[in-house]
Amino acid sequence: MNLKINSRHVEVTPAMRTHLETGLAKIRKHFDHVLDASAFLIVDNAKEKNLRQAAEITIHLKGKELFAEAHNADLYHAMDAVVDKLERQVIKHKEKIQDHHHEKHFE
Repeated sequence: MNLKINSRHVEVTPAMRTHLETGLAKIRKHFDHVLDASAFLIVDNAKEKNLRQAAEITIHLKGKELFAEAHNADLYHAMDAVVDKLERQVIKHKEKIQDHHHEKHFE
């Protein structure tokens, strides 16, 4: 899986990259058909402290794109929150595409 990280008003450190890669490894554990992912880390000058730092991740799956964003006062907490949101979306997508072989009873 290719991971592309962009940022605005913040320099992406190797620790940030490692943190995102370990979070996306959790997602790959649930669903292996992830083609690539792009992350966008933002430090803004919002009036509310909880909205100053944001993380956005888009995951490209086979035939579908999943997007999530999270805001927090700490960028690492925002990255954790966005990975958790994407993990829930991937699990839901996986359940939808699974082939459930139920016997249909015709009357």
